Amino acid sequence: MKNSLLVFFELFFAVFLHAQTQYPDVVLETTFGNMRISLYDETPLHCDNFIKLVNEGFYDGQIFHRVINNFMIQTGDPDTKNAKSNVRYGSGGPSYTIPAEFIPEYYHKKGVLAAARQGDNVNPQKESSGSQFYIVQGKKYTDAELNAFEQRGMHIPFTQEQREIYKSRGGTPHLDYSYTVFGEVIEGLEIIDLIAATPTDNFDRPVEDVKILKMYTVK
Repeated sequence: MKNSLLVFFELFFAVFLHAQTQYPDVVLETTFGNMRISLYDETPLHCDNFIKLVNEGFYDGQIFHRVINNFMIQTGDPDTKNAKSNVRYGSGGPSYTIPAEFIPEYYHKKGVLAAARQGDNVNPQKESSGSQFYIVQGKKYTDAELNAFEQRGMHIPFTQEQREIYKSRGGTPHLDYSYTVFGEVIEGLEIIDLIAATPTDNFDRPVEDVKILKMYTVK
């Protein structure tokens, strides 16, 4: 049996090495154009899982099954590969969830990647879906609107940085601290707008499928 000191050092070096991890970027090729995503090292549970699925080709051929203009675009349901017309999707995924990883400095500005999840009534721990994610489009807010979020208790006091970003770049502040943000689009923000603007049906599914052609990692 290993002594406690040896176990301590093994754990220490494992944590140290993980802390030095620099995740590769992910390229998301769609029928509307390509996006490049940078992942956050501070959310390792989500990033490790995401990279694993990307490398397995899990997302290739899926569609964005839920698209709401001025809000977000969502994908990650494996049932949408070879999707059928006039079918509502959004319940598919692997048979596991991921513990929430809320990091205060990562919030719902335009372009961030965040994990979808089931609602609080069945998921009070706010655990994330094993595969489904959304990319924020959102909208720009005024100081008065951000103040109203605070006054109604819908958001803890905004930092000055958050205020400036939500006013100049936009986002969805009402989702902060409720859904795990684990990366952001660093190239191809305009593709989010193109996808978000596509016509949708009553289930928020694009009338013409917006497909993920391929996802892969790059250094």
